[in-house]
Amino acid sequence: MKRIACILAPLVFGACNVGPTYERPKLVHAPSGAFKENTQGSEDAQEGGWRQASPSDEKIRGKWWEIFGEPELSTLEERLVLDNQNIKQSFENYMAARAAMRAATAQLYPQIGVGASATETGKSSGLTSLFALPLTVTWEPDLFSKIRNTIKQAANNAQLSSATLANVALSEQVSLAQIYFQLRGQDALLDLYAGTIANYKESLRLVQVLARTGIDSEQEVAQAEVTLHTAEANMSAIVTTRSQFEHAIALLVGEVAGSFSLAPRPIEVHVPAVPIAVPSRLLERRPDIAAAERSMAAANALIGVGKAAYYPDISLSAGIGTQADNLSKLFSTGANYWSLGGSASEKIIDFGGRRATVAQYEAQYRATVAAYRQTALNAFKEVEDYLVASRQLFEQAQRQKRAVESAERYEKLANIRYKTGVDTYLNVITAQTNLLSSRQALVSVATNQMTTAVHLVGSVGGGWSTEKLPTEGDVSRGAPSLP
Repeated sequence: MKRIACILAPLVFGACNVGPTYERPKLVHAPSGAFKENTQGSEDAQEGGWRQASPSDEKIRGKWWEIFGEPELSTLEERLVLDNQNIKQSFENYMAARAAMRAATAQLYPQIGVGASATETGKSSGLTSLFALPLTVTWEPDLFSKIRNTIKQAANNAQLSSATLANVALSEQVSLAQIYFQLRGQDALLDLYAGTIANYKESLRLVQVLARTGIDSEQEVAQAEVTLHTAEANMSAIVTTRSQFEHAIALLVGEVAGSFSLAPRPIEVHVPAVPIAVPSRLLERRPDIAAAERSMAAANALIGVGKAAYYPDISLSAGIGTQADNLSKLFSTGANYWSLGGSASEKIIDFGGRRATVAQYEAQYRATVAAYRQTALNAFKEVEDYLVASRQLFEQAQRQKRAVESAERYEKLANIRYKTGVDTYLNVITAQTNLLSSRQALVSVATNQMTTAVHLVGSVGGGWSTEKLPTEGDVSRGAPSLP
């Protein structure tokens, strides 16, 4: 009865949508009112100000990288938006999705065609010629919303492509900022090693002088040389790593690696307070979640396309034109003709083909629901991960600074005891090694603090929100630009 009603209703009231109504599925577990890791930490950490901005604070606006206060990074990010090839590829994919939606919309309207023909038929009585110039109009009324569901699916796919473009742009921007701070961390290590090697050379000269006077032996000279040459070898490895980071930045901004360079400058740690909204708002600020949600909407519309196959295909046609057996008579009044027609067809037996197709589309929809929920869960996880990392790095930095201070005092005392003859040079080497290791660790923590802040910004969506997602109407008009 339902099927019969849907066949008759369009003839009286208009199109009947046989597909399911789309409603965004709920998450299996509702998010809590706050991120757990934003409220944890030792008393020192809480008082030290590691915590990110509270939900009541303003969200990130516009160009999120500007919160780091790095003009050079901002310049690079602007270049990336214009010249990054991954972003351009995603943009063209979005343009293709928009065109597909317009192509689907064209199916709603009559198709008009014109043609010309000339035929000659031979019979025993002689040759017969026929010339024709027809104009035809055909239209398939969308009585069961097959075309409208196809348009909706195409529009949802275009929105999905738009969200994917935003996600690719955010990912590339995050990668650039992360690599930029890693490069600056290598600059800090190069600066550290330059000063350390200078000190090691001075120590070697002192040991060589003492060895010549008989106070020290060649063993102490060899120990000092090992320490110096090891530091020089490590510095060469740092140069290699820095160059690779520089090449990676060149790739991101669309430039040939050999023609790109950044002047050395040690990292400066200015960790910004990242505005963290309540978890439920994260669903509106992550482009990957928006893409997963639009994928569900497209899959839901496809079910309607599949169900429309159960109903008749109806086609209307009309034509006007001229037809004559002589080319000179083709445009005479008596050669004109017109025609009207219609047809309807429906499969009676398809051995379960349509039912299987609908079952396939329904399973694909359920798969997109699972993908959406997994994407949301992963988003919550990422924010918690970077929040705990941010807190622990803050605490680690405080402790590492104290470790450096102790190592500096130890190295100073070891040098005094060696120069006064109380201890051997081996104690100096141990102290120097400890000091270099402590300072390296401090640079590593500082670099991790900045890159973790970058990832935290990315995990909350940067400055994006679903407000920037084009509507179904928007994707069919206007000229979009790169994000």
